[in-house]
Amino acid sequence: MSRQPTFFISHGGGPWPWLPDMRRMLAPLEASLADIPKQLPEAPKAILMVSGHWEGPDFAVMSSAHPPMVYDYGGFPPFTYQIKYEAPGAPELARRTQELIAAAGLPTHLDAAQGFDHGVFAPMQVMYPNADVPTYQVSIRSGYDPELHLALGRALKPLRDEGVVIVGSGLSYHNLRRMGEAGRAPSAAFDAWLDEALKADPATRVARLKDWEKAPAARICHPEEDHLIPLMTALGAAEGETATRIYHDANVYGGITASSYRFG
Repeated sequence: MSRQPTFFISHGGGPWPWLPDMRRMLAPLEASLADIPKQLPEAPKAILMVSGHWEGPDFAVMSSAHPPMVYDYGGFPPFTYQIKYEAPGAPELARRTQELIAAAGLPTHLDAAQGFDHGVFAPMQVMYPNADVPTYQVSIRSGYDPELHLALGRALKPLRDEGVVIVGSGLSYHNLRRMGEAGRAPSAAFDAWLDEALKADPATRVARLKDWEKAPAARICHPEEDHLIPLMTALGAAEGETATRIYHDANVYGGITASSYRFG
């Protein structure tokens, strides 16, 4: 079995694949997500998502065989609260994942009630529209400690040799109060720093990301880093491997720069 790469993706906004206007605006993102299955060495056994929309006091692991839906957005048309993405869960892999996290000394538990949030079902609708690949999640931990989330990635690394694709799902810019022109300059500055940091040698890359708050416009782009922290886990699981930018758009939402990456 070939080793799978890991990814950090910008997942777009709300239920965008079901909304024609948003889908047109995010056409470059859609193209990049649709291409991910072609970048894999073989069909995945499962997709493990670490989404910025599920956090808690430890690293919880979704264990339902049939995960429900979590409509964690507001202000969208009524039909978007009836969307179904009916990919199967991965209970056996969830137990394996929870054991790996625990073996690394990190707090964790299985969660049979958690459902797919939009950081999962929106990009997965584009990546695997037939919902035929088992999909499950690991939560991020409140407090957003970069080192803990790098450690989570290191703990999850063996799954890559077992057919699991690890995807950190967030956004490289996430300040909903500064969209459009107000976010153009800060998002561009942060994105340029991020690209340089991710393409540095492995030790420098990790050091820079752990100190990400010193990046240009860091706290403007991420007042809270819930959408950046999944990057740490994707990187931790592929710590010494090459970063490739697979998506870049300098005019999202009227001026925002955003990017996605593959590791390995």
